[in-house]
Amino acid sequence: MFVTDIRKEFYDKVIHERVLVLVAFDVDALCACKILQYLFQCDHVQYTIVPITGRQELERAFLEHSEQVKYVVMINCGGNINILETLQPAEHVIFFIADSHRPVDLVNVYNDDQVKLLMNSNDDFDIPAYDDLFKDDESDDDSGNESDSSAPSGKRRRLDEEVLERRRERRLWEEKRKQILLDYEEFSTYGTSSAMIMFDLAWKMSKDSNDLLWWGIVGLTDQYINNRVERGKYMTDVGDLHKHTLRLNHRNEDDDNTVSVDCMRIYFDEELKLALYRHWSLFESLKHSSYPACKFKMWTVKGQQKMHEFLADMGLPLVQVKQKFTSMDMGLKESFKGLFTASCEKYGLDDISFGSFIAQYGYKNKLCAADVVYAVNGLMECVEAEKSPTGYFLEALDCLSRQNVKKLLRGLDLAKRQLTTIMQTVHSFIDMKQIISAGPFLYAYIPEGHPDVKFFSRPNCLGMLAYFMQEAYVATSRSRRSTLLPMVVAAPLDAETGSALVIGIPPKAEESTKNFFGRAFEQAAIQTNSRTLHDNFDTSIIEMKSEDRSKFFDALISLLS
Repeated sequence: MFVTDIRKEFYDKVIHERVLVLVAFDVDALCACKILQYLFQCDHVQYTIVPITGRQELERAFLEHSEQVKYVVMINCGGNINILETLQPAEHVIFFIADSHRPVDLVNVYNDDQVKLLMNSNDDFDIPAYDDLFKDDESDDDSGNESDSSAPSGKRRRLDEEVLERRRERRLWEEKRKQILLDYEEFSTYGTSSAMIMFDLAWKMSKDSNDLLWWGIVGLTDQYINNRVERGKYMTDVGDLHKHTLRLNHRNEDDDNTVSVDCMRIYFDEELKLALYRHWSLFESLKHSSYPACKFKMWTVKGQQKMHEFLADMGLPLVQVKQKFTSMDMGLKESFKGLFTASCEKYGLDDISFGSFIAQYGYKNKLCAADVVYAVNGLMECVEAEKSPTGYFLEALDCLSRQNVKKLLRGLDLAKRQLTTIMQTVHSFIDMKQIISAGPFLYAYIPEGHPDVKFFSRPNCLGMLAYFMQEAYVATSRSRRSTLLPMVVAAPLDAETGSALVIGIPPKAEESTKNFFGRAFEQAAIQTNSRTLHDNFDTSIIEMKSEDRSKFFDALISLLS
């Protein structure tokens, strides 16, 4: 059931009980969790946070804590699965689900007692009507009628006709229901960011602040950077957050010197699609950001020459752009963005900027929302074996607090390693022509001996690689059809169990983020009896046995042809 008043129907109910909070492993979920954590701490609510990587872990975590809790809050998990069938909870347990995954499971939508959905009512859910999906079983007392030989033959014939008519109607209804469900579940996509839902709750309770607003902004930016929402939807949500930014950061021009250096200030600005350039060198950022790297074809000698021409056209010396951005001449730093956007059109970089937000606190700490997304993801998907996944999750959660600048800086360093690895992999795959056009889609497989294979056993990092590879292939391909092809990338997950991680992404030409691979993967696995595990909350990411890979992809090609 959709919650209409999030404060009355959700927060006021859970405030007096112990709450179990199950949080998915993504940046938006972490930001939403951080906002909810702040609200709970304000009202002294007892809560337990458990990070969740997939459906199996969801079942395990609930089973472990089910006896202690009445209320369960699920962030970016549980919305697109039948939660009551999966977890088999006691009748008194109530689930509050803030999940941006779509489509929402229809049993969750129509359950009024135990499942409450914390979602934006303005989203396009396209929910089928209740009567088209659920029907009370009618007891057809056929046998009694048929065996009643004492009834007159005319009446018996009429009863038989009525039974047959009811059966025919039932069959037609079931066929229609099946088609409705197929259409509804055909594509997976994303709705409003969960961090924005939680910020909206804080605002309605008059407990919003710049910190909470910043976490809402980071959650939304995570969706945009990882291609989960369309640009139009993103700009609409940015507009909503911009109003809050103006409200919370309003001050007179004379007040500049009266504000404490520890205060956070957030403002809207056009951001460049240059990953981490404020914390890296401009040269490295241009080289490792997918948009400019693919436009210049940075993996070729000509591409590197073109980038040097571009920098010369802006009047930026190589000595300056190859050193850290913070160490560049003050004059160049201040005029850089204007010079950059002025030269972009000439070199075909028309889509180099997007509307975003910048936070500043203290003299040194100036962060763009996109930088924080990369840093948090870098910490969360760290490949070093120092800590458990839960340990890295908690470190990523901590780095969102502005008191923990050192952890955030470590996240930025890890993000640079991630981006460098992705670029090197794309470079080698393009050079070796290892991105194959398999007919209806593009396909790439990271071999087991690859030196950086551990990076790509993480779903977000593998997703970033897939989008970069697809963009690079389209930039180098002479075929116009390449923009119409979706892409599938597979990477070894665990050498001991012989499993692989597989991700599918929509075509480059489509502005829509609708992804049909969830259904396609499911059907290909059924047709070939492939051993697959659909554990991720994003249905377009699956695990499978490496030895079943060839027959699975043969079936996928025939399905999509």
